[in-house]
Amino acid sequence: MSQQTSALTLRAPVDTRSERSEFLRSTPVRLLAVGLLVVATLVTTALVTTLSVSDRQRTLELLLARTEPLSDAAQNLYVQLSVADATAATAFLSGGLEPGDVRGRYTDSLGAAAGEVVRASTGLASDDATSRQLLATISTNLPLYAGIIETARTNNRVGNPVGSAYLAEASTLMQNTILPWAEELHAEKSGDVSDAQRQFATPPWSAFVVLGITVLVLVGAQMFLSRKTKRTVNVGFAGATVGVVLLLGWMLVAGLISSTATDRALVRGAEPLDLLTTSRILAQQARADETIGMTRRGGFADYEKSYSDAVSGLADTLGTLAHDDDTHSPRMDDARALVSLWTTSHDRMNASLDGGDFDTAVTIATGTAAGDSSDVFGRLDSALVEEIEASRASLRDDVQRASGVLAGLTVGTGIVCGLAVLAVVGGMWSRIREYL
Repeated sequence: MSQQTSALTLRAPVDTRSERSEFLRSTPVRLLAVGLLVVATLVTTALVTTLSVSDRQRTLELLLARTEPLSDAAQNLYVQLSVADATAATAFLSGGLEPGDVRGRYTDSLGAAAGEVVRASTGLASDDATSRQLLATISTNLPLYAGIIETARTNNRVGNPVGSAYLAEASTLMQNTILPWAEELHAEKSGDVSDAQRQFATPPWSAFVVLGITVLVLVGAQMFLSRKTKRTVNVGFAGATVGVVLLLGWMLVAGLISSTATDRALVRGAEPLDLLTTSRILAQQARADETIGMTRRGGFADYEKSYSDAVSGLADTLGTLAHDDDTHSPRMDDARALVSLWTTSHDRMNASLDGGDFDTAVTIATGTAAGDSSDVFGRLDSALVEEIEASRASLRDDVQRASGVLAGLTVGTGIVCGLAVLAVVGGMWSRIREYL
């Protein structure tokens, strides 16, 4: 009796493991496992695709709402500061009480620069400590610059020679301190625009791969069902497959259009915009050197060299834009012609200075007659501004297109994947129920 009990005791675990193994290999359990695998794949697909699309769309919308306007504010800040400095020097060339339009242009430029500081400050991210520090130092030094200019202007009105020394001090503060900070801010914000576009200039491959894997899993699951149940088509799985294939097609079309528009915004918007902004900054630098140099005869050679370097850089940058099929325009040809005309006017000014005719040199530098430096520079700056606005509009239109084509895809992905899960559950349940 004891031996039988012992035998029974030994056989019980063997029977239990065998039953468990047989149960796990049974068709209903395998069907359930396949169903869970497909559902898990669909849920993963929904999460990956939704996160990929929403992240892309959110970044593009942020680019339109904050990053690009901040870059534009930084560019305008630099230009307005440079205009103020060049205009202040122009006032001294006139001698005594400066003309009202020159005074007004200086005041407007300084006020516009202060406005751009405020505009840029309101668009900064909370963790952008570097940009905040740059703006803080610029805003702190602007009143100091304005105060020195007023001291210089007061002395100039009464004919005190020390006025030019104060002008030189103010210009040194602007050229060596304030403008480099503004240029650093512009370079940083312009880089942010390009970086954001480069990040999404390629299609969302991860979402495509996940969707492709999901289609393969669904097809494989249907083949398994067909083999196990001897039925060619499972309506639930077929419906889920059709839905995911349509979603993949939607994703392909939207993703490719979005990436193409983003790439176009980079090639025809951000990159030309950066070069055009650099061109305008170089033009402003050259104009400031031209006018300030005449007020400081002792340091004229230094300003002349700085002017030549700026004009040379301007000509090279415009040449790069003009020879690029994506950025060439008749206005660009006009700008290059104006640079040549400006150089001719500047040479005439220097010839007058070499001949001791300071009044004629001042007239050439500040006069409004056709061909004078002031006239040529004004037309050049207007042409650059128009090109900048055109490039900026192109950039924003393409980014808007890249973001808009993704509208509805996030919600659509959730709905399609949700319906696909329900279809899979329904199709699998109808097969499992046959074994219950």
